Amino acid sequence: MFIYNIYVVCTKNMAVILILYFLPNIGIITTYLLMKGDFMKLLNLLSKIDHKILQGNTDIEISDIIYDSRKVTPNTLFVCLKGYNTDGHQYAKNAVEMGAVALVVSDEVEIDNKDITIIKVEDTRSALALLSAEFFGNPAKELTTIALTGTKGKTTTVAMIKSILECSGIKCGTIGTLGIIIGDELRKTNNTTPESYEVQKAMRDMVNAGCKALIIEASSIGLKWHRVDGIDFDYGVFTNFSHDHIGGAEHKDMEEYLQCKAMLFRMCKVGIINRDDAMWQKITENATCKIETFGFHKDADIVASNDKLLSTPGFLGVQFDLSGKADMTVDVAIPGHFSVYNALAAIGVCLHMGVDNKYILEGLKKVQVKGRVEIVPVPGNYTLLIDYAHNALSMENVLTTLRQYKPNRLITMFGAGGNRPKVRRYEMGETSGRLSDLSVITEDNSRFEDVMDIIEDIKVGINKTDGKYVVVPNRKDAIRYCINNAQDGDIIVLAGKGHEDYQEIKGVKYHMDERELIAEILEEN
Repeated sequence: MFIYNIYVVCTKNMAVILILYFLPNIGIITTYLLMKGDFMKLLNLLSKIDHKILQGNTDIEISDIIYDSRKVTPNTLFVCLKGYNTDGHQYAKNAVEMGAVALVVSDEVEIDNKDITIIKVEDTRSALALLSAEFFGNPAKELTTIALTGTKGKTTTVAMIKSILECSGIKCGTIGTLGIIIGDELRKTNNTTPESYEVQKAMRDMVNAGCKALIIEASSIGLKWHRVDGIDFDYGVFTNFSHDHIGGAEHKDMEEYLQCKAMLFRMCKVGIINRDDAMWQKITENATCKIETFGFHKDADIVASNDKLLSTPGFLGVQFDLSGKADMTVDVAIPGHFSVYNALAAIGVCLHMGVDNKYILEGLKKVQVKGRVEIVPVPGNYTLLIDYAHNALSMENVLTTLRQYKPNRLITMFGAGGNRPKVRRYEMGETSGRLSDLSVITEDNSRFEDVMDIIEDIKVGINKTDGKYVVVPNRKDAIRYCINNAQDGDIIVLAGKGHEDYQEIKGVKYHMDERELIAEILEEN
């Protein structure tokens, strides 16, 4: 018997040693040895943070970093985050009672136990990001890191970059609107850009899973609240800028919204910027990174021209010629002229990473984004797709784009959410009635309202138009109606659910994935 190889895999608080033995006539067998490691020293976690010790000492062991007092366990470090509605400083005493041995604060807290270490910092959100990076061993240094910011197009561009890189053999992890995706594993998140602890943990898990690259949607709120602090991104991408996320817990005005997006270009090495967007110069005016541009503008570094729509049953896309840093004709499997910009951004990143042109072409020709004009294969000569459009603006954008493909009929199946402003229903009904040849009105997260009441509100809007419609209250039945009545050349949009895999009724979320419903209906037929 002899040792064939030894591997060491580091996790948060332990090392796993894998020894492979080779036995003649038997082959390779494995032995796992688990060695529990020491907890992290607080003084090491604080090594990159300006701080003041108010009481206690930092030569103590920390088992985990917590920012939700309900999740505190013994020997943890509790970070008091300030949110729009809550302030973690109010829960400092509770955290200590539950076993926290140290607190990170920006305001004063009253703690009777003098053995508790209290660390004061200027901003606890920024501190959480840097603490988390140290706690998980700075995983960003082991990945090529790509961050995207912009009002629209982030999710699609992430999917394009991922498709290209994985065609070239580079395994990627992604973080964004769809959640945290590592291989086939999907972890749902509450925010486009999760809290920094979750970002750092996800990156460590990506490294352990064999990923070589991270692609993350860096939302303006994520940047504002320091969720990606501590990451020196290799590439930052700016897609576009338009009115969004103003008021309430988000941004006080458009200027703040813009400046938050601009922060990314002081946190990356190379900025890849949409040259055609009116705000591109303002986004980059204080940038510290190298700037490259893309667009139809002749002065861009990566230039698109001669774009045209592509359409066959089961395929909607766009084609364009690329010049500048590379010369080729590109087919993109996502409909709409705007897809050219997303593809240019993805190409800009991948050219920098040294990806061969053939993988760029392959990745873009087969890319799909779950729930975003996602085409579902069907046996007929029509096109069936799923989209997340769940308000009048997003429905307008999708249906206007699809009309450009000159379908035989454009059929839109949709509902509206319960316990939401009725005006949204009126607007969605009017939009579909104006742009669709046929609207199929159904249910969509009715919550605590009656489905038929919601449908009546939608009809108020659709009746302002001369659009044809039918009512099929059950969503599966509505999908069946669309499939069974499809004609050659039709484009059918199942709008509203997108990537969601549930239906919320009377406070309960029931599993419902439209892809599964389509498969069941086709099997029944």
